[in-house]
Amino acid sequence: MTDGTGGTGGTTGGDGEPEPSDTLKAFGEVVKVFRKRARLTQEEFAPRVRYSVPTVASIEQGRRFPPPAFVDRAEDVLDAFGVIRAAAKHLSRRRGLAKWFRHWAQLEADAASLYTYECRLIPGLLQTEAYARALFMNQLPPLGDEQIEAQLVARVERMALLTERPNTAYSFILEEHLFLRRSGGAGVTRGLIDHAIGLARLRNVEVQIMPQVQENHAGLDGPMQLLETPDHKWFAYGEGQESGHLHTDPAVVSMLQMRYARMRSQALSLEDSMSLLERMRGAA
Repeated sequence: MTDGTGGTGGTTGGDGEPEPSDTLKAFGEVVKVFRKRARLTQEEFAPRVRYSVPTVASIEQGRRFPPPAFVDRAEDVLDAFGVIRAAAKHLSRRRGLAKWFRHWAQLEADAASLYTYECRLIPGLLQTEAYARALFMNQLPPLGDEQIEAQLVARVERMALLTERPNTAYSFILEEHLFLRRSGGAGVTRGLIDHAIGLARLRNVEVQIMPQVQENHAGLDGPMQLLETPDHKWFAYGEGQESGHLHTDPAVVSMLQMRYARMRSQALSLEDSMSLLERMRGAA
């Protein structure tokens, strides 16, 4: 299946290739050793690599996959003789993420802007753990308990991006019916709506709802994601069942940007979207 987002990230199924946790722990230890060699605390090191202290701590503890920019900056800041870059080469596989999604996940972790339109499932970055678990429990062929837990770990790690990267601009356009489906039950849906409302209050997060009745809709070709890198290059991503495609052709990316911009004008305003979510929360 996908990452449970229907287009915002893949997770491994029965044939997935999990990342052994020992490799992440080993990489984290390498970074920690060189950081201590440089006589830097995590609080001193974090701003130098331009990541938050919690992110640095997670990487050193082997709980988070290091983004490419972190690897490069850590190598340079710590003057690590190429050891950190060499250690990162053995981290090509990520536990809980599908093969086709891993490149996008690396770009996502360092994005300056990320725009997401979804019409199938709530995007992974906006999900709650209860909602994600309900999706994984309903996957076919069925997943084993260990597979479900591995995918939940990957999902929760991605969810943290919204709060750990306050300078990244996130925009979401979601179809109204995604909340009306009540995946996981009424209680899970209420928690999901509360979560979405809370995230929408963050200065760097915008959530708009596309109403069920909308005569003009620029997104009828399906879900999409648009991403701006720190050096202001734009990429797009689309995902189907058991597949995903990274779009690098400027003409394709420009076309999808045009469609997303039109959908922003067709969806409810930020204020009206929050009002609708609050009404839906009361009815759930």
